[in-house]
Amino acid sequence: MTRTPSAARPRTRGAAALLTAALLLTACSTGPSLENRNEVTAPPGDSKQLTIGSAGFTESDLLAHMYKLLLDKAGYHTRLITVSNRELYEPALESGQIDVVPEYAATFADWLNAKKNGADAEPVGSPDLDRTMRRLRALAAARGLDVLDPGRAVDQNAYAVTRAYAREHKLRTLSDLGRAKLPVRIAAGDECATRPYCAPGLKKTYGIDLRAIDPKGLGTTQAKKAVQDGRDQLVATTTTDATLDEFGLVLLRDDKKLQNADYLVPVVNRSRAGSRRVAAALDRLNKVLTTADLADLNRRVDSWRRLPEDVARDYLDRHHLL
Repeated sequence: MTRTPSAARPRTRGAAALLTAALLLTACSTGPSLENRNEVTAPPGDSKQLTIGSAGFTESDLLAHMYKLLLDKAGYHTRLITVSNRELYEPALESGQIDVVPEYAATFADWLNAKKNGADAEPVGSPDLDRTMRRLRALAAARGLDVLDPGRAVDQNAYAVTRAYAREHKLRTLSDLGRAKLPVRIAAGDECATRPYCAPGLKKTYGIDLRAIDPKGLGTTQAKKAVQDGRDQLVATTTTDATLDEFGLVLLRDDKKLQNADYLVPVVNRSRAGSRRVAAALDRLNKVLTTADLADLNRRVDSWRRLPEDVARDYLDRHHLL
């Protein structure tokens, strides 16, 4: 999955600058960071001071703030820091400069696998959540990281058409679009041409007659506008896209499960935040947060212009988690 963070909003600017400078020394590592190599088999730690990382885009900000509030309630002293680059924040997790981050199961599994085995390594993420989690946890454990249980919310690649187009051709699923044998032009990122979850998968799995790719990016305003205006028929976006209604778009269900199991998972540094107390605090969110909830929370930030920390607190309050 390709996720392009929006402009980062650092919460701790001085700390973020220091962290970025420090991580430049370890970002190219292909194994556990030097600081953490002796801790890979250490028992789970329970540091009272925890740093939660955000990747700098709306959804990551929201989740990081919810993690922070839940851990504060559990008795930890926390701070939040934004590092908008996985090449930097993942080594920070290994070294204990960051203790907790929200991640996506299949995407993170493939990223760790490529870090270990090279960019051309066979992907290990799949539509099967159990299999993906087994591979992810094995890769993470070798780096001193624990992957906590996934929740109900999943942020996968998804495909949308206009409501009018769906109505006209009686489309509810991607299979419906394939059976309709309509010529389709898709607004997507450049990578759509080769990624198995995009053009190749849409053709092979669903039989969709893809005639061209309009390279406007994943879920961008320009991509959705192109479909709204009829220049394209299909747009590549995500299941938690908060702005589909604004463009008159509706998702087509991935009924044959082409997309990988990108369920939300907290990832923690085992030696500092691998305790049952941390897992129990964060698992409370797993029991309530759904994909639809996450899309609504994104909307409140991106469309309503509310602060992520306020939206996060309001959600936890409404679900009696604080």
